[in-house]
Amino acid sequence: MNRTTLSLIAGTAALAAVTGFAALNQPAAAGPDTARAAAELPVERTSLVCPAPSSSDLAETAYTAFTPVTKGTQDNGSAELLPAGQESTDTGDESGKGDKDGTDEKDGKGDKGDKEKAAEKPLLTQKAPGTPAVGETDGGDAPALLGTAEGRFAPGWTVQATSEVAAGSGRGLLGVTCTPADTEFWFPGVSTAADRTDYVHLTNPDDSAAVADIELYGKDGALQTTVGEGITVPPNSSEPVLLSTLTDEKQDDVTVHVNIRSGRVGAAVQALDDKLGGDWLAASAEPAGSLVIPGIPKDATAVRLVAHTPGDTDADLKVQLASPTGLITPAGHETLHIKGGMTTAVDLGDVTRGEAGSLILTPVDRSVPVVAAVRVLRGKGDDQESAFIPAAAPVGTRASAVDNSAKGSTLSLTAPRGTAKVKVTASAGSGGGKAASQTYTIKKGTTQDVELPVPDGLKGTYALTVEPLTDTQVYASRTLKATREGVPGFTVQTLPDDRGTVAVPEADEDVAVLQK
Repeated sequence: MNRTTLSLIAGTAALAAVTGFAALNQPAAAGPDTARAAAELPVERTSLVCPAPSSSDLAETAYTAFTPVTKGTQDNGSAELLPAGQESTDTGDESGKGDKDGTDEKDGKGDKGDKEKAAEKPLLTQKAPGTPAVGETDGGDAPALLGTAEGRFAPGWTVQATSEVAAGSGRGLLGVTCTPADTEFWFPGVSTAADRTDYVHLTNPDDSAAVADIELYGKDGALQTTVGEGITVPPNSSEPVLLSTLTDEKQDDVTVHVNIRSGRVGAAVQALDDKLGGDWLAASAEPAGSLVIPGIPKDATAVRLVAHTPGDTDADLKVQLASPTGLITPAGHETLHIKGGMTTAVDLGDVTRGEAGSLILTPVDRSVPVVAAVRVLRGKGDDQESAFIPAAAPVGTRASAVDNSAKGSTLSLTAPRGTAKVKVTASAGSGGGKAASQTYTIKKGTTQDVELPVPDGLKGTYALTVEPLTDTQVYASRTLKATREGVPGFTVQTLPDDRGTVAVPEADEDVAVLQK
């Protein structure tokens, strides 16, 4: 008998001994003591991407970052925004000092010393959770930004870029919430018409290249595109793609599908109109049979609903408005029919009629996945301004909106399926102040523009944190308004869950698995 055979016999005997021990000492069937319910723990790292804010030389952009105070976090950590292509040099001192000293440090222009100095400092860093941090850029060559928050700054980290453009195409107030990178996005509501200049910004936060496909869908289905496939986004960089260069077809209502075949990116559409201003269009919530578009401003003068069904099956949707008093069916627009693979648009006019409102889209009979968004106009004649609201995901556990001021901010809350209680907290101001909270009851099927709590002694801007206190789904959006030279500038951001916690299952050892 050779040595290999002896080793095999010894190994078999050892395994039999272990198996026999497990059989004789087998624990009880799996239950609460062996695999307990998952614990919700704070995330330890959050990464966000912010597209380049504007191509206008007249643009003035403010960046605001905020982390709500979260129990269970460690004492250390950092949060910063860096221009795409630069590596972090953060030392963890949490100084909270951003760059406001001039354009050389903001965009890396100037002599070699200025470039090295710019690379050493982020545009924005945070000092402590619970207080917003701000940074500023000017002009049309500000870069895309990559943000990272770790430790106590990671749970619920929220960043927004808000730009004021005084004149030109897309003039007005433009706002975009920085988002995590992902692999698929739907944008109903874009345009390839002559009076629109729409860009889809693709920002790659990783160290390897990403490859994206961009598909366009109009009223008759897929539009023929020329260079929409295999678009390479280099590592740690951003690529703005002008949608009108992808197709020769000129259509007012188009849906963009961005599919990432390798890597991941952050994506947002900047929609600029020659006469009606402009804004950012965030991605719609994932395709679903029922959708909620929250927080249409009560003084909207025109609302245009754009919807698309990604599959080949037609969809029929019931259209309702959740008003302050309940669900209302817009006269003449009771239902919306969407052909499979096509984009459909309908003008709802001044559907809110001076009251807060949210659109509720539900199946007439069978459920077919749909994406949707609205384009909203405020003002009249030459003094009109536009903004976009996509279908939103519910608030979930918690969500925040930043860059609020004592005047000009509106928070809309809607509970389509049941009465909900919601706690809203106004943080300390970026320059000082004391946080304040208020609890609201939102009745089933209604939308409320709530009276916001304002921090005592407010200086600077503040953040709003929304926390549902009941299991009923709540949807929310925040509107910023700033009128300049008679033009009612505004921008709307929806408030999905901030993903501040992650489920971590608790488990005990179970040697019974050795028998399987």
